[in-house]
Amino acid sequence: MAAIGEQDIHFFREGTHAGLYRLLGCRFTADGARFTVWAPDASAVAVIGDFNGWSATAHAAEPRADGSGLWQIEIPGVQHGQRYKYAIRTRAGAVLEKADPFARYAELAPATASIAWRDDDHRWQDATWMTQRAARNGLDAPMSIYEVHLGSWRRHADGTMLNYREAAVQLAAYVTGMGFTHVELMPITEHPFYGSWGYQTTGYFAPTSRYGTPEDFKFLVDLLHQVGIAVILDWVPSHFPADAHGLANFDGTALYEHADPRQGFHPEWNSSIFNYGRNEVRAFLLSSAMFWLDEFHIDALRVDAVASMLYLDYARNAGEWIPNRDGGRENLEAIEFLRALNVAAYRDHPGVQVIAEESTAWPMVSRPIEMGGLGFGMKWNMGWMHDTLKYMHEDPVHRRWHHGKLTFSMIYAFNENFVLPLSHDEVVYGKGSLVNKMPGDEWQQFANLRLLFGHMWAHPGKKLVFMGGEFGQRREWTHEGTLEWQSLENDHHRGLQRWVEDLNRLYRAKPALHEVDFESAGFEWIEADDADHSVLAYLRKARDGSVLLVVANFTPLPRHNYLVGVPTAGRWRELLNSDATLYGGSGVGNLSACETVPVTSQGRFHSLNLTLPPLGVLVFEHEKALP
Repeated sequence: MAAIGEQDIHFFREGTHAGLYRLLGCRFTADGARFTVWAPDASAVAVIGDFNGWSATAHAAEPRADGSGLWQIEIPGVQHGQRYKYAIRTRAGAVLEKADPFARYAELAPATASIAWRDDDHRWQDATWMTQRAARNGLDAPMSIYEVHLGSWRRHADGTMLNYREAAVQLAAYVTGMGFTHVELMPITEHPFYGSWGYQTTGYFAPTSRYGTPEDFKFLVDLLHQVGIAVILDWVPSHFPADAHGLANFDGTALYEHADPRQGFHPEWNSSIFNYGRNEVRAFLLSSAMFWLDEFHIDALRVDAVASMLYLDYARNAGEWIPNRDGGRENLEAIEFLRALNVAAYRDHPGVQVIAEESTAWPMVSRPIEMGGLGFGMKWNMGWMHDTLKYMHEDPVHRRWHHGKLTFSMIYAFNENFVLPLSHDEVVYGKGSLVNKMPGDEWQQFANLRLLFGHMWAHPGKKLVFMGGEFGQRREWTHEGTLEWQSLENDHHRGLQRWVEDLNRLYRAKPALHEVDFESAGFEWIEADDADHSVLAYLRKARDGSVLLVVANFTPLPRHNYLVGVPTAGRWRELLNSDATLYGGSGVGNLSACETVPVTSQGRFHSLNLTLPPLGVLVFEHEKALP
């Protein structure tokens, strides 16, 4: 067990310590455990638990003499697995029973005690993955993300949830079979309210006990790595719940949060906002992020609700917020923290990614700090998601009047390193499932969804789809219960699933679809303006000059003799057709290939005379580019 030295205290008080999880909380000693908790305004602190009959007088901690606000005590006889809390006496004389902010494990909710947990001896089997991770996680690599809420992805026949180990085996087989490259887990950090989906976190260093132990979660990550799947963890440094056992009012004062509700209370989420201007709070959050990267081999952090961190007036009316020192609405302390987070993550773990869920036009989110950016590796493209779903929701007869919603994303596509998300947020709270957003009868709905996925996989940017969307679940997602796996007995659902599998296969195999996602050199319009026919045509390009042609028809009318200009004469092979009968389509296409004709079209001297399937997307490759 490492001792807490003067340098640790210096970095803690400076806000730069990123390894506090090795020092604070419950740390086992040769004959028991040392407990360390930050409570600078407490008048007294005691450790209560199974080892002392929950007595508030048996084990009183002492404040350190260095002015750090840390209280410490060593207690002999503490055993692995015993429950405990801190009894914190406030200046006003109240006694608060608090869970350990640095606990590695917690009681199964609704119980709220922390659990003394000894570091395990998990023997990682992912050495090969870790040596390959930087390349597999790179900006030029294919990234097809399957977003998962672990408790409702699959369940046992009796409705009980899978544990981490059971989920690991089934999830590893499923995502590899489907061709995904990454799994993104909605927060598994400990949370008291299951219905928050993990976004109201109390345990920033503890995987939730709902699915098993920390070792069980390591098994899940390890197994996914062994089959070549990266793991992204949703992480929430923006706010925390006000549950009595949690961080709120921790020592009788606003310790982790701002005291003024205009800064410290989130009106939309009824939760507390971290005080990023307090150095010790920044060190707490930095240590949490590094903990998951260090101890659990997490490959990427998706930072939730970044916009709410950046803007002091987020979700607030005039008079409900406090301007910064310059009179502006920017949260300067949060900006400093986010930059420090990204510096630490990429410095200590060069193969990882840090991804921002940022929903505004804040500039340079995914640009280097030295250029004035925030230093994230990637950012969710919420604008693309909103525009595209609005367009797809339109009846095809009206789509000509909304064509700009399809093409607008390319105006700003390379301003950031974008992930294209069709996430859980789009299939809850009355928004309906993806397939139910699509217009028309059942056949048209599934054709539209295949078309949406085809365009998404071909569009510049990494891909993310929420579980159930890949096979067209009808029911809006709920965290209670499981996905509608039984729907795969239906041909439409099974065909859509095959389509996503084949999209992933092609996406991973063809550098033109992923290698140059974040530069204009990777994309070229052929036809962007044919609103009357609701047709798009474009090229995706690899660094070696190889190209793929993508043509999409957003109406249910087949388009015969549709000329598309191409850069090279000869035979173009049809690699994918979303209207193939294999996927539930009508089988309209180009008999697997098409020869160019010497006719000028879209400014090019050679053209393909194509048959465009109804509500379909086609992907072609010039045969000379084949191996």
